[in-house]
Amino acid sequence: MAGGCSVISKLGVAVAGTGLVIFAASGTAAAAPAAHTSHGTDPVTAYVANVGSDTVTPIDTATNTALAQITVGNGPTAIAVTPNGKTAYVANSGSASVTPIDTATNTAGTAIPVGENPQALAITPNGKTAYVSDSDVGTVTPINLATNTPLAPISVGAASFPAYIAITPNSKTAYVINEDADTVTPIDTATNTALAPIPVGSTPAAIVITPNGKTVYVANSGSGTVTPINVATNIALAPIAVGSSPYYLAITPNGKTAYASDYGSEGSGSVTPINVATNTALSPIAVAGNAAAIAITPNGKTAYVCTGLDAVTPIRTATNTALSPVAVGGPSQIAIMPSGATAYVTSDLPGTVTPIETATNTALPAISAQPNPYAIAIAP
Repeated sequence: MAGGCSVISKLGVAVAGTGLVIFAASGTAAAAPAAHTSHGTDPVTAYVANVGSDTVTPIDTATNTALAQITVGNGPTAIAVTPNGKTAYVANSGSASVTPIDTATNTAGTAIPVGENPQALAITPNGKTAYVSDSDVGTVTPINLATNTPLAPISVGAASFPAYIAITPNSKTAYVINEDADTVTPIDTATNTALAPIPVGSTPAAIVITPNGKTVYVANSGSGTVTPINVATNIALAPIAVGSSPYYLAITPNGKTAYASDYGSEGSGSVTPINVATNTALSPIAVAGNAAAIAITPNGKTAYVCTGLDAVTPIRTATNTALSPVAVGGPSQIAIMPSGATAYVTSDLPGTVTPIETATNTALPAISAQPNPYAIAIAP
């Protein structure tokens, strides 16, 4: 795609929301240059899945240095960390498996078999179960995290191509977008049974849930809309027009505003705020280049958007205005530290991770990773 931004694709080349790509190789990343250290006091590690080397790079966020690479399966495409921060789980699209990583020692455990082409995974807030979308076989595989054993796969439609997953804050329901079926399937996590699919717009590409657990929002990249779903009834509400091709979504921590990134065309993207109380779209915010991945600081004050033209654009949420872009080569995905002090941006083609100091919107020295870093998660 133009401008270096990554967009969802069933081919596994870069996917909205959680993270996807392909490739293979191996090696160890070099440590980054000594870095500015005023990026917060969190004792946290960022984990970056490198699809080009079948590895994960841990990054020490206190010093912004890459640690020794962790070998995982073929084509790591998505990564999630348990709520207690003790284990990271990596979906390996090319080897139909999920690799657990002990975050205390940064060692990989025994791979857990799942269905073909796992494209995304999500962990219940209670930390008991991970759900993995097996995209090529139309199933979702639950994993018991106490034993790291897969449970019986849940069918969501043979040709549905399940992708991203979002789970309600009470851990009771997982919602899975089905790209090829234009539906969302709710899964009852108590029984691991699929409920009736919910029709949404064309080619759903991203999914989020409000902090109060009352509403699911689905970005429909093929119809230029976002579909709200009432969690209490599992009924889709009227679609909200947000541009031509929304691929990413994020919601402010206070639950008042959702932001939809519209990739647009020919370098002219935008981000549309949605008033959650009324499900109405506000005026779109123009950004330089195609708008893609988006993340919001824990205090809700700033949204960071991967855009074309090798930049990340901050948006001040109080006024819904775009600030000056921060130069970052080929931005793909964004994760923000629990303190909100630093955002970390993966760059697929340069093979780097760039920290951005959020207080000043300044890019710090890029950290070398392995080929094609994409998905990123942060472990407290």
